[in-house]
Formats: sequence, structure tokens, C-alpha cells
Amino acid sequence: MAERLALTQGRWGGLALHCLGFFLVLAAVGLNLPLQAQPVLAVPALTTSVLDTTGTLTEAQAQALQEKLAAFERSSGAQMAILLLPSTLPEDIASYANRVANTWKIGRKGVGDGLLIIVAKNDRKVRIEVAKSLEGAVPDLAAKQVIDEAMTPRFKQGDFSGGLDSAVDQLMARIKDEALPAPVARNERSTGSFQWTDLAIFIFIAVPLVGGMARRIMGRNLGSVTTGGAMGLLALLLTRSWLLAGLAGLIALAWTLLSGFGRSLGGSGWGASSAHGWRTGGGGISSGGGGFSSGGGGDFGGGGASGDW
Repeated sequence: MAERLALTQGRWGGLALHCLGFFLVLAAVGLNLPLQAQPVLAVPALTTSVLDTTGTLTEAQAQALQEKLAAFERSSGAQMAILLLPSTLPEDIASYANRVANTWKIGRKGVGDGLLIIVAKNDRKVRIEVAKSLEGAVPDLAAKQVIDEAMTPRFKQGDFSGGLDSAVDQLMARIKDEALPAPVARNERSTGSFQWTDLAIFIFIAVPLVGGMARRIMGRNLGSVTTGGAMGLLALLLTRSWLLAGLAGLIALAWTLLSGFGRSLGGSGWGASSAHGWRTGGGGISSGGGGFSSGGGGDFGGGGASGDW
């Protein structure tokens, strides 16, 4: 009897130990599971062609790179941007670079001639992301060569400005021989460069002059209609926007119809029209103030190369 009792207790004890071990394993696994996946890094706003969130470049170094990229865009039309940030984790640098490039839409709309250089300083990784239109000029092997020869040797020495400058020179040398559409001339307007401030100047200068002449020659009603149509067409040619063209035409029509420009044209004196600085350029670079904006291109398919140091 005592032996049977001991055997029963042994069996129950063994079962209890197995159950305890099972729950301990579950607890250990549960403790190792993350409660929530780490979110991917947000894409920063595109405010400049050289965006350094690490404070690595001096103001003079960043400005020199910006001026070089702007001059290259004016001469070739191709648009390049540089981003320095501490890390791209939890995303790998290739995936993050592709996401940034397509979000920023670097390169000209309809051409897609954009290129992005990303440096993840704390990760010690660098990526050259190439848009589809430039993959012939900068194939993956060439991008890797630029990284290995121009960038990482200097990065190891702490010379980030020199590495970026040398890489930009090599990339420009490859892109400039590519058969790309000619850039927009400086005296022409790029799509979307017509701003609301420009529209205000347009109304206060062009409408009085044209409206006054039209009213004097054609009369009040016909002159107003002619002025509205002419201003709408001119706005469309400048902005390539039907919305702004329609708005300009309606404002010109209403203003000329309701105002007495025909009687006061002789003393109006609108000689200050040349004082306003219009935005120019081929890819979003403005002629005054140094602002930078996307060319609206994008179309990055994953071409390029990565490296580390």
C-alpha cells in the first residue's frame, strides 16, 4: 500500500513538474516578444537640396554643396539632393532611400532625372538612389564605385564634406553626358512657379493697363470681356494651371467691367512693374532667397548602390 502511494505521488509530482516547465517556457517566450513593432522613420520635409539633420556639415560646407547642385540643375536639368541623418533603423538604408526619393519626387516631372544621396551617420552606411531615367548614366556598378572610391575613404577620416563633394563631382560627370531634355531657360517659367503674390502683382499691373486700353478702344462691355479672356490666356501660358487661369480671367473681367480704368489710364503711371522678382528655374530652384523644391519627378525603382565604412 505504501509502495503504491509512493508511486502515485511520484507520477503526480512528475506531471506537476512537466506542467511547471511548460508554463515557464511560455512565460520566457512571452517576455521576449515585442509588445509593439517599432515604427519606420518619417520622411523629413524637403526644404533644401542639402538637408543635414546631424549637424555634421558647417553652414559654409552645406551652402557650397547647395550652390553646386543648383548650378548643375540649371545647366543640365537633372536634380540632386543630399540627406544626412543619424539612422534609418528599423528600415534598411536602401528601402528608406527609395521611400524618401519617391516622396520628395526629385527630378523633373515627365523626365524623372533625379538622384538622392543618403548618409546614415550612426549606422555608418551610405546610399546613392538613382531614378530610372538616370540608371543608364549611373548604373548600380558605377554608383558602388563612387561610394567606394569617393565617399567611404573620406568618411573613415571624418571628412564628410570632402566625400560628398567628390561624389557629387563624379556623379555630375556621368550625368552631364546623358541625353536628357534641355533644362528650362532662366527667363522662362517652370510649371507651378507662379505664386499667389505673383497673381496679385499681375492683377494690379497688367489688368489696369490692358483693361484701360481695351475699354477705350472697344467700349465697356466688349473691352471687359476681351481683357478677361486675354488675362486668362496669359495666366495659362505662365502657370499651365487652368485654375489660376480661370481665376485671373474672372478677376480681370469683373475688375475691368466695374472700374473706370478707361478714364484714368493716362494718369495711372504703372512704372514699377519691373521691381518684382519672378521665380525662375527648371526644377524648383528659385532665383531669389535660395529656396528649394521638388521638380515633381520621382519614379525611383530601386536603382543605385549602398556601402558602409
